Order: sequence, then C-alpha cells, then structure tokens
Amino acid sequence: MPAEPVRILITGATGFVGGALLRALRERPGVEVRGVGRRQVPDADIASVDLVRPISAPFAVEFRPDVIVHAAARASQWGTRAQFRAQNVDATANVLDLARRTGLPRVVYVSSTSVFYRPADQYDITEATPIGPDYLNDYARTKHEGELLVRDYPGEWVIARPRAVFGPGDTTLLPRIVEAAAAGRLPFIGDRAAPAVGDLVYIDTVVDHLIAAALLPGLSGTCVNLTNGEPVPLMPTIARILAELDVPVPTRHLGRGPALGLAAAAETVWRLGRLRGEPPLTRYAVWLLASSKTFDVSHARALLGPPSVTMAEGLARTITAVRGAAEVTR
Repeated sequence: MPAEPVRILITGATGFVGGALLRALRERPGVEVRGVGRRQVPDADIASVDLVRPISAPFAVEFRPDVIVHAAARASQWGTRAQFRAQNVDATANVLDLARRTGLPRVVYVSSTSVFYRPADQYDITEATPIGPDYLNDYARTKHEGELLVRDYPGEWVIARPRAVFGPGDTTLLPRIVEAAAAGRLPFIGDRAAPAVGDLVYIDTVVDHLIAAALLPGLSGTCVNLTNGEPVPLMPTIARILAELDVPVPTRHLGRGPALGLAAAAETVWRLGRLRGEPPLTRYAVWLLASSKTFDVSHARALLGPPSVTMAEGLARTITAVRGAAEVTR
C-alpha cells in the first residue's frame, strides 16, 4: 500500500513566505497541504481565519495535520504593542492550542533574527547568541515571546529565524525601499566609506529550509538561523538594485546618529498625532540599514543543507521580477 501523505497546515498562507511555501508544497509528491490566512482569497485550500481569536476551525480538526508551519505574523516595523502582542503572541498561543487539539503535530515556528538585535554592529551571530532582555522594537520582543511559547509545546517543535527575506512576491522589503527612493525620501544612511554589511536570505532558500524543518526526522527542539550566508554591503547593494530598476539612487547622506535623531522625532510625531501608516523613517529601519548584522549559519547548513540559490542569482531574479511587474502596471 502507498504511504499516507504528510499533511501540512500553513498559517500566513496569503503572505509572502507562507504563500511561497504553500505553492512549493503543492508540487511536492507525498504531501497534502492546506493553509489559513488573514485575507479571503479564491482558493479552496486556504481558509480565512483570524488567529488572534481562539481557533474554531472544523476543517483543521478534520484535516488533522502532521505538521503546522506557523508563518503568520505582524511583520511590520511599526504598530502598537497591543497589535504586536495580539498578532505575534496571542496568535501563536492559539495555533499551539489548535496543535494540542489535533494530535500534537510537529510545529515549525517562523520567528525572526531580529530577536538578537542590539543597537550596535553585530558579527557572526549564532543560535547561542544571547537574546533579550532588551529588544530594538516590539516586533522583535513579541517574536521572542512567541518562541518561548513554542518551547513549552509538548509535541515536536522547530524554531526557524529568517533574516531579511527577499525575492519575487515580496510586498514589504524591496517595494518599500523602491517607493521611498522613487519619491526622493531615501537617503544613504550610515558611513559612506565603510557601509554596514548584512546577511539576507532569498525566498526559495527559506522555503527549502522550512520544508526540511517540517519533514526531516530528528529536528525536534532545534533553533536555526536562516540566511544565505553571503553578507553584502547594504546601502551600496540597494543603490545597485535601484540603478538596475532605473529608480533614482540616493544622493543625500545621513550619518547614523543624525538619522536616529530624525527617526525618533518622526516616531514621536506619529504617536502623539496618532497618524495613519508608518513614519517615513524609524529607528529600527536605521539600525537595519546602518549597522552590520552578520550570521554564522553553519548550524542551519549542517541540519538543512546549503542555500538553494546564491545571493547573486537571487538578486538577479528579484530585479527581473520587479522590472516585469512594473512593465505590467504601465
């Protein structure tokens, strides 16, 4: 008799990472996949579920997943602490409750490398690098609170921490940068002579590593940091991408100190004025662009394998996709 398919449930299936993961698993033999997302989409395999509330989802009980990949989150750099707590902590607690009610499937929690970040340059961060008690923002704080909940889950669990995921389908990282540059709002932030360097990770590599985390035996209780392992100079790389997309490259320059001052002032105005949307600059964004964050990902490579796509190829694919999308909308 043929083996039963592995049943995988993905939260955040209408988002960038969760959506890419669902599409990849649909093409994988021996796997049956379903998803939940905040948005309603015309896809019979994706249910619209608000994870902030206790999950009453008969479809999930009937599906009885062998693995739940929890990729849903509030991934914005801006919001209230209550918003981050509801969407990153309460939602994780509700997903774990669902897991307990459906037979203790393996839980793969998609966290973030931001849990490690300090207001300083950091090099060769590993899974053993201390976390907390202070965090750069509420996103990082609540992602780590989610991790602590997962560690108490009685079934198998894996915590995966991607760093700055990019690629076709991205709706936040590169589009936000391109929009700011096109509007003339993006300065070169940091030291021009010695720009900050940082790791990124291409979407296909994240997807392949999450599939391995979901399916490989012997990984329970594991935390892994996911990057391409090829640090790049951040602002010069952004400038190169913008130039290839025919978007104006930043000519104004802001050192890290002045940028942090402007960001703090913008945040104050937005909070006191209760303004909609995000400030044009946040302190978190400044630390991401003007401080070096590199990772030793030897642990992830040993467990999950090497990146499936190099940085050079990933950047080329991304530029092609963004250029193609722009031509379609013209």
